[in-house]
Amino acid sequence: MQKIMIVGAGKGGTAILDIFKQTAKVAAVIDINSKAPGIVAAKKAGIQTGTDWREYLSEDIDIIIEVTGDEKVFRDLRDAREKSTVLIPGSVAFLIASLLEEKEGLIKALRKVTYEHDLIFNSTGDGMVVINTDGIITLFNRSAEKIIGTLKEDAEGKQILEVIPSSKLPRVLNTRKVETNQELVLANGSKIITTRIPILDENDQLIGAFSVFKDITEVVNLAEEITNLKEIQTMLQAIINSSDEAISVVDEDGRGILINPAYTRITGLKEEEVIGQPATADISEGESMHMQVLKTRRPVRGTAMRVGPNKKEVVVNVAPIIVDGILKGSVGVIHDMSEIQNLNRELSRARQIIRTLEAKYSFEDIIGRTEEMTIPIEQAKLGAKTPATVLLRGESGTGKELFAHAIHNASDRKFNKFIRVNCAAISESLLESELFGYEEGAFSGAKRGGKRGFFEEANNGSIFLDEIGELPANTQAKLLRVLQEREIVRVGGSKPVLINVRVIAATNMNLEKAIANGSFREDLYYRLNRMPIHIPPLRRRKEDIPELCEKLIRKINQDYGRNVEGVSVHAVKKLMEYDWPGNVRELENILGRAIIFLNYNETMIEVQHLPDLQSVQPKGKIEHADHHILTESLSSHMDKYEAKIIRDTLEAVNGNKTLAAKKLGVSVRNLYYKLEKHGIEIVGMQ
Repeated sequence: MQKIMIVGAGKGGTAILDIFKQTAKVAAVIDINSKAPGIVAAKKAGIQTGTDWREYLSEDIDIIIEVTGDEKVFRDLRDAREKSTVLIPGSVAFLIASLLEEKEGLIKALRKVTYEHDLIFNSTGDGMVVINTDGIITLFNRSAEKIIGTLKEDAEGKQILEVIPSSKLPRVLNTRKVETNQELVLANGSKIITTRIPILDENDQLIGAFSVFKDITEVVNLAEEITNLKEIQTMLQAIINSSDEAISVVDEDGRGILINPAYTRITGLKEEEVIGQPATADISEGESMHMQVLKTRRPVRGTAMRVGPNKKEVVVNVAPIIVDGILKGSVGVIHDMSEIQNLNRELSRARQIIRTLEAKYSFEDIIGRTEEMTIPIEQAKLGAKTPATVLLRGESGTGKELFAHAIHNASDRKFNKFIRVNCAAISESLLESELFGYEEGAFSGAKRGGKRGFFEEANNGSIFLDEIGELPANTQAKLLRVLQEREIVRVGGSKPVLINVRVIAATNMNLEKAIANGSFREDLYYRLNRMPIHIPPLRRRKEDIPELCEKLIRKINQDYGRNVEGVSVHAVKKLMEYDWPGNVRELENILGRAIIFLNYNETMIEVQHLPDLQSVQPKGKIEHADHHILTESLSSHMDKYEAKIIRDTLEAVNGNKTLAAKKLGVSVRNLYYKLEKHGIEIVGMQ
């Protein structure tokens, strides 16, 4: 796809952006006015913007569209562009865009006409067959397939008498006379009534013949059904009642006249609560779509609302019932949102499974709304855009590897290899040869022809060195050379091999202390520590626990084949009272253990399903008693301030918890937890 840069973001530039963002890749929109309408529209569409086009002019820009109307800007762009880059004035771009739009319109019109012709031809209940002057079948519709018992692909292109031996269409070719309402017996024993018509062009030249026919048995059956309306009504009632989709029908005055069992199952409302009642009787949140359709006589699709006493979340499609141009009522089909949510969960699972990149996670997979977590996430996103070495620091189980995956997938190396190495899991004798490879005969047991190491495998990609603090001294020296010179020397070799590898390192060790006791090189530390990112432990971001639980439960459900929906408010409260020395890894362990012992009819993790969690002081950390007092005092103050903000927000939105959660930037479930935690009641706000 062509990459386009638009210079000028006024009305003309905005129009050009609207047209070309559908058919090409718009790389950047430039205007000296950072608030120009085209700049605002580009930001909403996720397109790069700027005030100086020179910063965005590169070899990969295929087309520049100049819409400023400034002749000097046009000359400067012409002089600065690459030879392969095409510079188009705005007027020419508008002309091209207009032609493209006209072409798309003509194609759509042609497709529509073709579709309508096919729809008409195949939707009729009458069989239709067309032959040319040689008696070859050229058109054969679906009803003809059903009546004659021959598939379209087996009929078209063959002689009519091969498919219908008793056909009289060849006679019409000779006589050029219309034959109406002729009875004919087919080879399968069916009787049909047919009308045969010669096809003439504008010059009265014969170009073929056309036959329309109907099975007499079907006509007789239709007559019998028309005379037995009670039987039809019973049949329709049976069909509606057997549907798994919830259906409700109201009359022209908006009063319920019909519901099916699926409607009662989803909404919890019985017939006596709906039939004869206004269409608003089943609505708990939102407005009646039946009433809207009766007013506008137009269908409504995909509207979300809550119905019934349990405020069930549903999506409704409602259409008017019009007979002979007269509005008779409306029919609504209700879809349970839980089914849609299950499909979304399945889609998320599928996306996880079909990922083909070696780096499996992205920044979307990292849960973190607290300030302690958003800071390292933003740092990591910034680091992903540079080739600098990144050092991930944090306790075990905080998600350092997740960050490494995300950094690689957000970088320009994402389509190249991502190699993971746990420096503590490989023996000291093998680590050097595994990292840097070896030449043939370097040691006994070496493969013929030698072997490429992890760094060579990761060339042009990224290598993740976990537990970097466990590297032995001689390997540290070699790694320092790699970072300084961008080259490696295989074990047993002497020829340096140039490499282009992005290094992402991680450790839970205190490297400064390791430098002091001589177990880690100071010069390597400064090379690795160019962009340090500190990932906080879970105890410092407990507000993320509810969302982490949702994410982890989806993963565990997939691993264990379960369908657990979540964690109750009381259980979340208990989880948030724990200090989590094992961090997110420990949280996943606790949830996995709870799910294993859940009965298959249980869908929520309750307090009784959790083990006895006692706050444990993290290993290696000693805190003084007065520090505990200070922490508790600060926490108490923060809780009071948080409760005040929640009360003020609820009061401002008149107690609407969904809107309050949106304004506070938390999930509704998290808000419910905080309401219970602080003992906030919403009496009088609704």
